[in-house]
Amino acid sequence: MSRDHVQSARRPAPADAVGARHEGAPPPGGAESAYLELLARSASVEAYEQPVLVARAEGRAPERIAALERAKLLALRVRGELEGRRRREAELSALFETAHDLAGLRDVDAVLQAIVQRARSLLGTDVAYLSLNDPARGDTYMRVTEGSVAARFQQLRLAMGEGLGGLVAQTARPYVTEDYFKDDRFQHTLTIDAGVRDEGLVAILGVPLMLGPHVIGVLFAADRRERVFEREQIALLGSFAALAAAAIDTANLLTETRSAVAGLERANEIIKDRSAAVERASDVHDRLAELVLRGGGVQDVAAAVAQVLDGKVEFADTADTRPADAADPRSLETSRAEGHAVRHGDDWIAAVAAGGELLGALVLRGRADLDPVDQRTLERAAMVTSLLLLARRSAADAEQRVRGELLDDLLDARDRDPRQLRDRAARLHADLDATHVVLAARLDGPAAGAGDEAAARRRLWSAASRLAAARHGLAAARDGGTVLLLPLDPGDSATEVARRTARRLGTAVHQPVTVGASAPVTDHTAHPESVAAAYAEARRCLDALDLLGRGGDGAAAEDFGFLGLLLAGERDVAGFVARTIGPVVAYDERRGTELLDTLDAYFASGMSPVRTKDELHVHVNTVAQRLERVARLLGDDWQSPARVLEVQLALRLHRLGAAPGRG
Repeated sequence: MSRDHVQSARRPAPADAVGARHEGAPPPGGAESAYLELLARSASVEAYEQPVLVARAEGRAPERIAALERAKLLALRVRGELEGRRRREAELSALFETAHDLAGLRDVDAVLQAIVQRARSLLGTDVAYLSLNDPARGDTYMRVTEGSVAARFQQLRLAMGEGLGGLVAQTARPYVTEDYFKDDRFQHTLTIDAGVRDEGLVAILGVPLMLGPHVIGVLFAADRRERVFEREQIALLGSFAALAAAAIDTANLLTETRSAVAGLERANEIIKDRSAAVERASDVHDRLAELVLRGGGVQDVAAAVAQVLDGKVEFADTADTRPADAADPRSLETSRAEGHAVRHGDDWIAAVAAGGELLGALVLRGRADLDPVDQRTLERAAMVTSLLLLARRSAADAEQRVRGELLDDLLDARDRDPRQLRDRAARLHADLDATHVVLAARLDGPAAGAGDEAAARRRLWSAASRLAAARHGLAAARDGGTVLLLPLDPGDSATEVARRTARRLGTAVHQPVTVGASAPVTDHTAHPESVAAAYAEARRCLDALDLLGRGGDGAAAEDFGFLGLLLAGERDVAGFVARTIGPVVAYDERRGTELLDTLDAYFASGMSPVRTKDELHVHVNTVAQRLERVARLLGDDWQSPARVLEVQLALRLHRLGAAPGRG
């Protein structure tokens, strides 16, 4: 050993070196004890040179130095084994912790993040990341990164087979490169190379993620400098890749299981709902059958269905004159044509029909979310209702015939006993002492054939009979149409009754119906001939409506002005005068004015105010003021051609009625 070398060994050293030399000095027990002490305190590799250097500096015997060299080599071997065991223990511990995380998997992203973090830590790399294949898009994408600083690298999406990951996916084997950009074993692309360059990666190790025979992704470990990855490190990363694949597989199974459970829960809810609906349908079927057997009515059916469907159910009769209870006409017609319940707003409408004839409707209020089974229940209830109505109609046909016979007797048999007529009417809940209107109804337009026309007439008579029964009146088929005797309510008019009846009957038979009405009639039993005269008047109004092209409408004689005098059976002259110039007559009587005389002079002078003032010997302004007063009483259109004719005729009739000897 040279002098300089010995002196350099004896120079003062840093504290660690001094400690190491002191601790590395050969103890009395032999050369091995120094190295055992170094092993015991896990000293650094450099510390194992100190005993040999000290022995040489002290001039120890060659045999002693040789023994120290052998002990050093043996101690380093032991140290290497211990380091390897500690490393394997750390790796096994990390794998065990990862497996434990996998066993309690709740969030697959968290497990994958932990795998990548531990792989990076144990392999001591700058970056670790994991990519997954996307079968839907046919490419692969970054799922988890650890240690990455480049945004473009973290968002890479690559086509299958590109880059180092593509080579791993194709061969299903690990691949490693010490210098990525100098390695031509795999396909370089501008996208991948740009991302790798942004991240500054050089050495990259990639191992496949396998599910059975299929590669689903790649786990990577990478450094920003050249590096050789040992076989143990490749195996360790492969173990982490297996755990990552298991985590993904477990997550997929959990997702499928949860989806299946959710599907089963939904199916179970549907089954429960359907079961409840079937039970409700069975319940309503039993109730409806019981109602039919015990002779229940339409309202009983509506009440039973309302209780089962938990809603308000109403029966709307097409012959009913109360518009508030009527169903929507368009929805009602759709339901009748299709044979199913139809939704209208928050209501459901099921037509009650038989043989093409609309009898009414069942209306379920406020149930926009009706279940299909419940919808079928409502439709079945409508069918039962139609059966009940037909049964009731069969029973009512006799009553309708009786009503028709009574009306026929009022029209034809004028010598009937009044008391007997009253008794017959009372049994039918009709009051012949009340004021009535006689109506003549006829279908508007010819039918397709003789059979169809006869059927249409029967439907008209049936609908008129139901309407008459509902109004406590009478109806009979007559002269190719139908005649009705309906009571006149206080405040009502013959015109309103005629129009309402035309509308109701037209809706019931699905065809326009024209209705003519008579003036109000009273004392039918005492004067049966009044009913026949009123019927003749109603028919004349009916013919007038046809001549005027007003088919499908309803009107009375009072609606035709002076033409009504020709239509009215008793020539109601006083009524015509009152309707036409009554306000002027009343004004003259109250005020003592001469408006009627002025009108006579005005018409006699050719409707010239100048000639009228000469006729009356008054100033022209007086004539103008009187005519202005007449306009306020009769309306601004009183001088229109049609009104002028009526006013002149009324004036003549008024003068004739006021002449001496006339009542």
